[in-house]
Amino acid sequence: MASLQKRGPNSYLLVVEAGYNSNGKRIKKTKTIQSRTKKEAEAELARFIVFVESGMYRTPSKLTLSEFTVEWITKYAQTELSPLTLKTYNHHLENHILPALGHLKLDEIKPMHILSLLENLRKPGARKDKVDGILSSGTIEYIYRVMKNIFSRAKDWSILTQSPMESIKKPKVIQQKLKFYDEREATDIITLLYKAPLMWRLFCICAILGGFRRGELLALEWSEVDFENYTITINKSISMTIKSQAVIKLPKTDDSIRTVDMPAWYMEELAIYKECCKKERIAIGDKWLGGDKNYVFHAGFGKAIYHTQPSKWWKNFVEKHEFKYIRFHDLRHSCATILLENDVSLKVIQERLGHSKQQVTADLYTHVSKSLSRETANKFNKFNPNVKQNKIPHPSG
Repeated sequence: MASLQKRGPNSYLLVVEAGYNSNGKRIKKTKTIQSRTKKEAEAELARFIVFVESGMYRTPSKLTLSEFTVEWITKYAQTELSPLTLKTYNHHLENHILPALGHLKLDEIKPMHILSLLENLRKPGARKDKVDGILSSGTIEYIYRVMKNIFSRAKDWSILTQSPMESIKKPKVIQQKLKFYDEREATDIITLLYKAPLMWRLFCICAILGGFRRGELLALEWSEVDFENYTITINKSISMTIKSQAVIKLPKTDDSIRTVDMPAWYMEELAIYKECCKKERIAIGDKWLGGDKNYVFHAGFGKAIYHTQPSKWWKNFVEKHEFKYIRFHDLRHSCATILLENDVSLKVIQERLGHSKQQVTADLYTHVSKSLSRETANKFNKFNPNVKQNKIPHPSG
């Protein structure tokens, strides 16, 4: 049984019976809420009934944040979040949030607790990856989002009447200056890549020329390579690898599904590599481990490359040859930068990179846009009347 009892002008007491205790007395779960209308209170009561009947409800005075996150993971995160996002959430929970707040009861956690945690995250020593320096503003903002998600679920599930996050502004993210190779550096690194094994050479050059994400290249199959029209089609990615199994991720928007034109010389080298792959697969025979997947770039026997391996290989290669290091993902930025510097429109670059909106492309590459804008303005310097110039007489005299 359940009941709704009015306690004040905007206050209601929710009562739900949840069986009997060992002494034969009825167990009642109660919760006081603030609601302007009876209809809203009835809707809250319906949610409260479901939550109590699920067996999960405990009063906030008894449920700690650590205990609640266990329920949050099984009843929300595992089904609603991607494997990679859940892994990232868990990392921040274990390293930053729970060590500071996990021992507190849910209704004990106030905005000041959250603000203190955010303040401490900005201090030296907050990093847990044994790397010098402080956490980036982007990481702190991500931790804020993790906490907001968890406390929002506690409110949605009628454990809290108000989230302590509601009065706290999202931390400001300071945009890091993008790193990239300019046209000369890109030429040099491509030349250097000819000292690398064939597969890795083609993998990295593909990222530079096509502006592809790491996961998109990992998931690329031969059926998506069109040698006749010199194109590569992107329709999925590998976000992470769990127990040697690749997690295939479909694009969130149609814009990420795209067909990209590639240079003829690159496609000719890729065709030679494909012939090598065919011979290798025949030689492998029944030892093939790729299943029904036929990845362009694989870790041997057809298996998908572990999702972090390209970044590790790239870092080792660049450092070995004492070349300027940028992250593997920055090869994608290099592609966009080179195209912008060669007067390719933002619209074309947006489509090549698979951005959802042209504004995303513009915001990412403002460093190049501003430089090009200055070059355009400088072209009018020749009209400066205060600068002596060799003037050609007008035909009219």
